[in-house]
Amino acid sequence: MATQLLFIGTTELLLIGGLALLLFGGKKLPEMMKGLGQGVQSFKKGMNEPVVEEQEEDTDPTPGPSPTGVGNAAQDGQ
Repeated sequence: MATQLLFIGTTELLLIGGLALLLFGGKKLPEMMKGLGQGVQSFKKGMNEPVVEEQEEDTDPTPGPSPTGVGNAAQDGQ
């Protein structure tokens, strides 16, 4: 019985489509479906692309203060 709740028949789809048409109107509904289609397309594209993890790199060429508080003599001005 629980599996019957997962399936939507033709009558239910027509009812949902009719309610959407009444709520949003004939001009707005195609725009919404186009946006939904583009979202699904970009989701599928993102799922098919390999995941590339980027490592954080310190690109600043000038050395900053040491995190331990112990610097070298050239940085401390001695």
